[in-house]
Amino acid sequence: ARMLARTRIAVASGTAALLSRHRSVAELLSGGEALGGSADEEISNWSATHSAMPSLYFEPDSTDAVGQVIAFMHAAGQKLRVVGSALSPNGIGLSDGAMINMAQCSKILSVDPERRQVTVQAGARVSEVVEALRPHGLTLQNYASIAEQQIGGFVQVGAHGTGAAIPPVDEQVVSMRLITPALGEICLSEADNPRLFRLARVGLGALGVVSEVTLQCVPAHKLVQRVSVETRAGIAARHAELLQHQHMRYMWIPHTDTVVVVTCDPLGEGDGGGAPPPPVDEAWATEPLRELLLQRAPEQKAGASGMNFAQLRDALLELAPLDKSHVADVNRAEAAFWKRSQGARVDWSDRILGFECGGQQWVSEVALPCGAVGASDGRDLQYMTDLLALIEASDIPAPSPIEQRWSRRSASPMSPAHSAGEDDLHSWVGIIMYLPIDRPEARQAITDAFWDYNAVCRRQLWPKYDAHQHWAKIEPPADAAERAAVRRRLRDRFPVDEFNAARRELDPKNILSNRLLDALLEADP
Repeated sequence: ARMLARTRIAVASGTAALLSRHRSVAELLSGGEALGGSADEEISNWSATHSAMPSLYFEPDSTDAVGQVIAFMHAAGQKLRVVGSALSPNGIGLSDGAMINMAQCSKILSVDPERRQVTVQAGARVSEVVEALRPHGLTLQNYASIAEQQIGGFVQVGAHGTGAAIPPVDEQVVSMRLITPALGEICLSEADNPRLFRLARVGLGALGVVSEVTLQCVPAHKLVQRVSVETRAGIAARHAELLQHQHMRYMWIPHTDTVVVVTCDPLGEGDGGGAPPPPVDEAWATEPLRELLLQRAPEQKAGASGMNFAQLRDALLELAPLDKSHVADVNRAEAAFWKRSQGARVDWSDRILGFECGGQQWVSEVALPCGAVGASDGRDLQYMTDLLALIEASDIPAPSPIEQRWSRRSASPMSPAHSAGEDDLHSWVGIIMYLPIDRPEARQAITDAFWDYNAVCRRQLWPKYDAHQHWAKIEPPADAAERAAVRRRLRDRFPVDEFNAARRELDPKNILSNRLLDALLEADP
């Protein structure tokens, strides 16, 4: 997969004088070499499901240069969308207007061991922040599945890990600096403009370009991860118990009675003296998938022996990705893999909480309220019961897994997990379809099937459970009436008018938006 296929750009220190002389994009393009912007770049997200050809692409090397570029584009009234690592499945950071990437503004500015806080520039990657914290005996409270996000994007889209008592990552933000088109750089925290601070924590890159973030950390700790397999009835019986683990997620496997349970808890003081548990024999664990591949495609025998779990699943699904019977067989082989993969391992939390996401894919994820920390009201499991029944009674070729995670509420009004009660519990559920890399016709057919799958969930499940999509995974429907219905649901769930009022104050010419955000947040005529 090709992420951010572009030339690195350092904005020159003399940009301010150059900017003052340019009043149109045409002039900017003609002076692009001196300005430091690059044209003719193609930017793709991680799964290559969305791409853009920005009119100009900037990768400034200082926050002063960021401010100069924003000031020019504001004066010119031209689009300038901020993009991070381009991991978002819906390409929320992409635009055919100009784009700015904070990758060169990636310094770890300070670590405060006493307050357990770290201040970083927004382009720092999660993995880089973790390594900077390690000598100080600190780490981040929670992680999403991938550690290559830039911190700015990590918080702006409301990323989350899992843990019923742990909130989404935006709640780790103590303070932040935004560079805005209208007001320049502003500092936000609970002490400085708290309401705007909470709006901007999940600001979608639409209120300003995040330049600096201070995050609350926790002491570094090791986790014991345990992988086990349950039946659906077993999950119903043990769910309250399983939610007590510090981190816990389910992987539901359609067309089987198998649910993979992954729990993670701090390594106890008396737990570290013994030998580490033996690793799972991957060759033995993957045997059911490999045998199925050789039955269905014996010509792949030479390559199959060297494939890992994710590669075997991808190869199997690629044979007939829209054949429900075939996909069900692949799911059953995957269930057998997980039964052979049960066990435990111990490592530092940042190395445990990331996990293999598979290859290129379409994914849609929703958050739904489900009671309180320590007391699920049952809607999280009922949602899964309804979803699995819908899949298994239809022609949807749903591959594995359907992943389910949990978080405590967020106080950020634009978070899908926002709610009033401090102990409110939310569940996150993600559906998926995998994409072959070099088969355009097959990719399009899978894309069409995934939109049908997603639409069934949108119509039949989301309103019933007050479920709302992750901002990095929401896609406006093609149908105008359904698109309007999505906008109405967003207005019912989020303070869209207040958010748009803040956009008008900070970005009165709407240069920081793109077609996706305008389609979701604009008022109906």
